[in-house]
Amino acid sequence: MSDQSVIGDQISEDGTIFVGRSDKPEYLRLGLANRHGLITGATGTGKTVSLQILAEGFSRQGVPVFAADIKSDLSGIGLTGVKKDFLEKRAATIGLTDYEYHDNPVVFWDLKSEDGVEGHPIRTTVSGMGALLLSRLLDVNEVQEGILNIVFKVAKDEGLEIIDLPDLRAMVLNISDRSKEIRTRYGNVAKSSVGAIQRRLLVLEEQGANEFFGEPALNVMDFLRTDHKGRGIINILAAEKLMNSPRLYATFLLWMLSTLYDELPEVGDPEKPKLVFFFDEAHLLFDEAPKPLLTKIEQVTRLIRSKGVGIYYVTQNPLDVPDTVSSQLGNRIQHALRAFTPREQKAVRAAATTFRQNPDIDTEKAIMDLKVGEALVSFLLEKGEPSMVERTLIRPPGSRLGPATAAERKSLIQDSPLYGKYEDRIERESAAEMLQQRAEKADAAAEEEALREEEEAEKASSGWGSILGGGKSRRQGVGEAFTKSLMRSIASGIGRTLIKILTGGRR
Repeated sequence: MSDQSVIGDQISEDGTIFVGRSDKPEYLRLGLANRHGLITGATGTGKTVSLQILAEGFSRQGVPVFAADIKSDLSGIGLTGVKKDFLEKRAATIGLTDYEYHDNPVVFWDLKSEDGVEGHPIRTTVSGMGALLLSRLLDVNEVQEGILNIVFKVAKDEGLEIIDLPDLRAMVLNISDRSKEIRTRYGNVAKSSVGAIQRRLLVLEEQGANEFFGEPALNVMDFLRTDHKGRGIINILAAEKLMNSPRLYATFLLWMLSTLYDELPEVGDPEKPKLVFFFDEAHLLFDEAPKPLLTKIEQVTRLIRSKGVGIYYVTQNPLDVPDTVSSQLGNRIQHALRAFTPREQKAVRAAATTFRQNPDIDTEKAIMDLKVGEALVSFLLEKGEPSMVERTLIRPPGSRLGPATAAERKSLIQDSPLYGKYEDRIERESAAEMLQQRAEKADAAAEEEALREEEEAEKASSGWGSILGGGKSRRQGVGEAFTKSLMRSIASGIGRTLIKILTGGRR
């Protein structure tokens, strides 16, 4: 088979994806695609197009894809491309003789909206996210993280499921009220730290996180789907609004990766990945991340390949990715970088040294000279070693460049096989309601006890106590019992009102 015929066949029989041409065709091998990758370059140099042609190639090979649409210009991947002169010229230049325009199967998702306009709503429960990622989301210190761990442990031990933020608020308030009881079994619960957590929860709610926590919770296995033609579904997360809450964006994607790792079975090195995950704006994952979280990221990146999942980090600066993670990224596409400042010059040198050097290319100089649509490319070879870096002209995509219109997006959402599964929120009894029921039962028991004491006092006052001159004392006992009952009723009413305020008036 000639090079040209292989290039023209986007679904090559030898398990590769044609990415572009240097002085030879450049292919990404499917059997090594789960060894992860890195796409870097300055704004406007072609990173999104590289992501798009990789996503198309994986989809046509039957591999599902997940990608975040940061600038709303990736949604056109679900629509047939529009003929343009520069695309035709690019195809001719690289010898793509049977270049054609086509659509791709897509499913849109949205983390910040429940109106179904941008995509299927994504939700998870607070319990499902866990204390470590929730601590990152709330940006709390170690002491406050310890209290969150206590909250999760108490909830588990007492059979209380924390589904949403009102549940979490109620649980935090509950362990604060029970701090003396909690201390002996779980550890100290400082009132000041509880107050700090409640304030952070208010900030999180203002950022719109209430929409993310709830049910039905996302089943991540819905990302691993193919269409009736055997093409992998390309899952697109609408992330333009989400970028206003970058911590929520990064935490959600890490949660999803962690969940995939927990749920998928070990498969070793498959012939092709089960899923390829593109993490755009990857620096948000690592910025100011505490050591335990960085350890978690490194662990997931290292181990998830054995579950058949490939992770491709997309970012402007290769220095955004820590060395411990970068060393695990075997497939690389480097678009142009600018070097006007010392930090930028350092980034260029760092990027150049990550490649297996080609004696015919001055890698550092080439990084600064690359034109739009060009990239330095190095993919893993058959035995797992990286290829020598090559200056490559990236192939044009077959789907539309740029965003889908609102009407086109709506049509694609309604045609989705998952339409209707996640659209309607489910409310069921969880921690907040169960804690309120406990409080009401305790109030009722206290009132019953007060009434019993009152009745006993009345009986005593009408008996021998009055004959012996104790009537006055017994009448005082009746008044005390009544006052005690009244005060308990007032206190219980205030308690129930406070719980309703803290849980948003739910139920």
